[in-house]
Amino acid sequence: MTSLRKLGPSDLQVFPLALGGNVFGWTADEAQSFAVLDAYVAAGGNFIDTADAYSAWVPGNEGGESETVIGKWLAARSNRSDIVVATKVGAHPSYKGLSAANIKAAAEESLRRLGTDHIDLYYTHFDDETVSVEEIITALDQLVKEGKVREIGASNISPERLQASLDFSEREGLARYVALQPHYNLVSRDTYEGELQDTAARAGLAAVPYFALASGFLTGKYRPGASVESARAEKAGQYLESERGQKVLAALDKVAQERDAEIATVALAWLASRPTVAAPIASARTVEQLPALVAVADLSLTERELADLTEASA
Repeated sequence: MTSLRKLGPSDLQVFPLALGGNVFGWTADEAQSFAVLDAYVAAGGNFIDTADAYSAWVPGNEGGESETVIGKWLAARSNRSDIVVATKVGAHPSYKGLSAANIKAAAEESLRRLGTDHIDLYYTHFDDETVSVEEIITALDQLVKEGKVREIGASNISPERLQASLDFSEREGLARYVALQPHYNLVSRDTYEGELQDTAARAGLAAVPYFALASGFLTGKYRPGASVESARAEKAGQYLESERGQKVLAALDKVAQERDAEIATVALAWLASRPTVAAPIASARTVEQLPALVAVADLSLTERELADLTEASA
């Protein structure tokens, strides 16, 4: 049994890989989604990440599709108490921004779609600087007091606003962020490393990075001359054209070969070893894609391997 990791200062215990729910109701239909969720839990997983906005960008979708699929699965499997469900507020087309009224209304909708009476971890999806941190934290605290949310987190936020939020929570004795969801991976280190990471570390926050595999680039399937059928191929392909991308792939190839591991597993293991990181997020459209992701729980890289990857990605 894989040991679970404590999520920052909270009581939540999570598997070291969060399963991304962005594909559910988008590139994975309900049956595929159920199969992936079942296989993730069978591998010891318990941490599912979604958002009320998934997948509003798909023609014909309105947002909430992912939460709905997850809610149906939780009901069908009667396993709600075993799963740590994380979702987000602020980016749904009908519930944009972080005003107190919007947070309250959007949370009710998420609870309804998920078919649950509580959300384990509720993130602000994108900071809304038109709203004071006082208003945002007070609204989130109200949800915690009502038992509708267990813990709160922030995503896509500046170090200054994060610190101001933490200071306000501290001063007023209100719910406090326990987790941060930054964009962070081997080929995108600049957005998190530095002031934001330092702020998280000082406050004891757990980082749960998204785009952990750089839209699929860090699975190793994107190579010069190779064409990949994927909704994200264009984005992943951009990394191939950079010197950093090529160096990182070469370093990953070497470690993966020496350890007899999948390239994706090595990339996730590097991320999981970084200061503050509790669990990277990665999504699987099919059950076949899952083993390389959950294998991160059992792969510890050596100091040398970590140093080589860090250097290649500098």
